[in-house]
Amino acid sequence: MARAEALIDTVLNRPTVGIIDAGKNITELKTELIRKILHFLIAIVPGLASINKTATIAILLIGTLSYTLMEYLRLSGVKVTVISTLTSMASRPRDFGCFVMGPVTLGLGALLALLLYPSNAAAIAIYALAFGDGIASLAGKIFGKWRPAFLCGKSIEGSLACFTMVLLSAYVVSNSVHIAILAAFMAMFVEALPLEDYDNLIIPVTVGITVQLTSGVFL
Repeated sequence: MARAEALIDTVLNRPTVGIIDAGKNITELKTELIRKILHFLIAIVPGLASINKTATIAILLIGTLSYTLMEYLRLSGVKVTVISTLTSMASRPRDFGCFVMGPVTLGLGALLALLLYPSNAAAIAIYALAFGDGIASLAGKIFGKWRPAFLCGKSIEGSLACFTMVLLSAYVVSNSVHIAILAAFMAMFVEALPLEDYDNLIIPVTVGITVQLTSGVFL
């Protein structure tokens, strides 16, 4: 009798568990999509810098500082229209009740690329941040099945998506297969590390220096 009751309970609960899991996955995917739409917007920086680099640097700096102030206000209980809503929508579970660092490191990563490297290297570095890191996360969420231990929870599919996007964008900018391949490998390697939001800083810096060091060899 006990076994029969256990079997009935399992059958009745299974659909509910499946629905809950599906709902959780959809919510996580929506959150990641919102995060990455904001992530992709950083790709406009090279275009703006080609028009006026000084103004672009100022916009990034002011934007990052403004967000930092508004995030502190949000944590203090002061709701800032639009910004607080977007931050809440784009927050992962680990971010709840904490300062959301993603936009700060994103802005600083693009800012460092502009300050440290010439225009082409900076553009490749920022596109690696915008498209490589952005697509890697979405591909991992949607298609990621192979998650070997050495990737610390990330997926092979996400890493390959990162490599492909950086390869294409770097080639468009540099017109060099060698530079594009090296930039893509560097971005894929750094993106696979368990850096959380700090990969927004490390990816553009490492990709930029890779491009800068190899430009003299292959161009």
